[in-house]
Amino acid sequence: MNVFYNKDGIGDVLLVQLQMEKPEEITVQISGDVTLIKDEADQITGFNLFNASSYIDFPETQAVDLSEELVTSLQNALEKNDIDYILEVDLSPKFVVGFVAAQEKHPNADKLNVCQVAVGAETLQIVCGAPNVEQGQKVVVAKVGAIMPSGMLIRDAELRGVASSGMICSAKELALPDAPQEKGILVLPADAEIGSPFEVKA
Repeated sequence: MNVFYNKDGIGDVLLVQLQMEKPEEITVQISGDVTLIKDEADQITGFNLFNASSYIDFPETQAVDLSEELVTSLQNALEKNDIDYILEVDLSPKFVVGFVAAQEKHPNADKLNVCQVAVGAETLQIVCGAPNVEQGQKVVVAKVGAIMPSGMLIRDAELRGVASSGMICSAKELALPDAPQEKGILVLPADAEIGSPFEVKA
């Protein structure tokens, strides 16, 4: 689940995305302050919560972090607007420390590498175009579902015929202060803990 809130830009509306794939056709259903967005199979893919600040106590910055407290508030808002739907949300961190366990050249692209990146309990295959990626590095991984500071949503992808699940990030992509302009991923210290969260300021 991804949430977006910009009171100055679009008003007091919280946009909630439940599925990352954009449906081919959508229908809407309005119930009180909630507008449900459904796909062609009548499955809920997201919803808009109007008058959102009457249901949720937003921070002054208006940046919304996905948390158990927020999910509870959203569930209560749905119930108050007579929506019978249970939110199932993955609250695991989307930016984590990864370890490049293996790296090989992409079979169909000279400038791409196919990396096996351990991120704790799982290993992700990530296609990376950075010139400085190497086996044995500790790196920052944006997992599928992460929203980059630029607003880009990380999705499962296929690059030149090879599946890729996530992105190995540069300091510039993470909007870190004094990030170098040269192309290249951010390499973390050797003692960084694999799978631990990496805080990103949206």
